[in-house]
Amino acid sequence: MTVFEHELAAWGPDSAYFEGTDAPVSLAQAQDYCRGVALGHYENFPVVSWVLPRPLRRHFFNVYAFCRWADDLGDEIEGAERSLELLSWWRSQLEACYAGLPEAGQEQPTAGEKLHPVFVALTPTIVEFNLPQSAFDDLIQAFEQDQRVLEYETFEQLLGYCQRSANPVGRLVLHLCRSVTDENLAWSDSICTGLQLANFWQDIARDYEIGRIYLPAEDRQRFGYTAEQMQNHEFNAAFQQLMEFEVTRARQFLREGLPLVPQLPGRLQVDIDLFARGGLKILDHVEGLQFNVWKERPEVSKLEFFGLLLQSLARRWGLLKR
Repeated sequence: MTVFEHELAAWGPDSAYFEGTDAPVSLAQAQDYCRGVALGHYENFPVVSWVLPRPLRRHFFNVYAFCRWADDLGDEIEGAERSLELLSWWRSQLEACYAGLPEAGQEQPTAGEKLHPVFVALTPTIVEFNLPQSAFDDLIQAFEQDQRVLEYETFEQLLGYCQRSANPVGRLVLHLCRSVTDENLAWSDSICTGLQLANFWQDIARDYEIGRIYLPAEDRQRFGYTAEQMQNHEFNAAFQQLMEFEVTRARQFLREGLPLVPQLPGRLQVDIDLFARGGLKILDHVEGLQFNVWKERPEVSKLEFFGLLLQSLARRWGLLKR
């Protein structure tokens, strides 16, 4: 039984929590649960959360826990139909959460459907920062799309996926930072799309093994990389040129979003700079492998991560150029 299967047994729609008569979890219990999800699943989150202003940490944990559960419902469930059923249940929890939002001055809804601990914790975060329901729903749609669409014909179609799978996270972060402007939203979307693309190019082999191809067919055809060569994980000049093209495009998205960093308040600049620079470092590693991601999955080491953190801090303090 995987870690997530244990989580689903304890807190899923068929769990004793939802089918029994147990009282809903308290806000404090729900917040502790989300903190555990965030710190237990993402190895860099303890460092990132240390940089975050203390009052914001639990809110970031709450949003992260929502994303983690939605992601796992999409990727850790055997069978697309079952995954879609569970994602539909997760959306129903989201809708119940927003339908029962408390009045000003209250922390929790007073009545309505029993909520998963993530939504119990998320409720006051939604109220305090006016988080849009559409951003959460877009993320669920992206994970549903993963069950139905296994290959993309064009880059525009892939960008449409990124607009649902990645960009909403940045938009939620801007709300938590109280920094929502049209210009900031555009920069945030650029960074998030770039990060998503970097993740795709990092995980080409891993994604292929689970039946997903994010390299657009039009790009593969442009460089003469055939479906048979893809199936055989063949590394050749065509693949190298294709990957160089995709890496360059992803770098452009990340770099075009960097003007967002100085627009953010205080130490939040460090977090966003760190994530963007981490994406750029992954792309550097892809290039360092001569673009042969079939042979090895490029990763940012812990030492490199802390180096990036120090550089982001130095940029924040004006000791290093942006």
